[in-house]
Amino acid sequence: MLQLADMRLWSGRTDSEDGRAGERWHQRISPLQLDNPPGIAILGFASDEGVRRNKGRIGAAKGPRILRLAMANLPATFDLPLYDAGNVRVDREDLESGQALLGARINELLDHGHFPFVLGGGHEIAYGSYQGIARWMRELHREKTLGIINFDAHLDLRIPAPKGSSGTPFYQIAEQCQINGRPFKYLCVGAADNANTPALYQRADELGAEVIRDREINSWNLEKVKTQIREFADKVDFIYLTVCLDVLPAAEMPAVSAPSGRGVSMALLEELLDTVLDSNKVCLADMAEFNPYFDIEDHAARTAARLGFQIANRAARSAHMG
Repeated sequence: MLQLADMRLWSGRTDSEDGRAGERWHQRISPLQLDNPPGIAILGFASDEGVRRNKGRIGAAKGPRILRLAMANLPATFDLPLYDAGNVRVDREDLESGQALLGARINELLDHGHFPFVLGGGHEIAYGSYQGIARWMRELHREKTLGIINFDAHLDLRIPAPKGSSGTPFYQIAEQCQINGRPFKYLCVGAADNANTPALYQRADELGAEVIRDREINSWNLEKVKTQIREFADKVDFIYLTVCLDVLPAAEMPAVSAPSGRGVSMALLEELLDTVLDSNKVCLADMAEFNPYFDIEDHAARTAARLGFQIANRAARSAHMG
């Protein structure tokens, strides 16, 4: 079901003596009305069902609420309007209806010129997000191509058995691309060999997916990785950016279903995210798998909020340049 924005979550420090330059997100954000001028629209996807089906640690349904609380005090460093578009909540075990509703809501936001920034929820969010951007492209950009860049320790290319889960979204997307005669262009950045079976890597090869493993991402190899990302971005017209927070090391991000033994450090991840966002092709972003039950004194929430700050600022800059 669709839940209205709870604006009580947006509260925090106020430095009135500094005027507009001292404002924070909680002072700028407003509940979304679709006739509002285009801006960044924060939309929650409150779902644990995909993680439950994938036999993971549930709790991510609370992620959108806690992430809003963590983002409320971020400094307002851009002039693009900022909106809260409420939540899509998955009721009971009906994940498929929730994903369809998420897709419809994203399509609506894109139609009205907004940049949807979706907060999960498990990584089943990706199949709902894709449904929204695919519909938008069919209606308005039929001749354009979409690339998906997923920062993730997992390929999430499992075959639904029998239903979709947080481990199946990109296989489901590949299936839809085949049905609709569209190319499946997928790059997973940060895949961990100890978190993906040989069958998953073989499936990635069969589907033509590109993979950059976590062990390839280090300070002395960073420019090569950036080049791979730029080359992927150059081949597509639009990019759907999805960040599974378990791409970070467990020490930096323990609050996920499956913490990473190695991961990609925050310092390197930020640089790679900038590489994607600098393409000015990202028109939809989401952040998945935040599970506040496993946070420690809100440390992980602050880390996720920093990534949200980076994504929103770059999206605002791209909108201004456009």
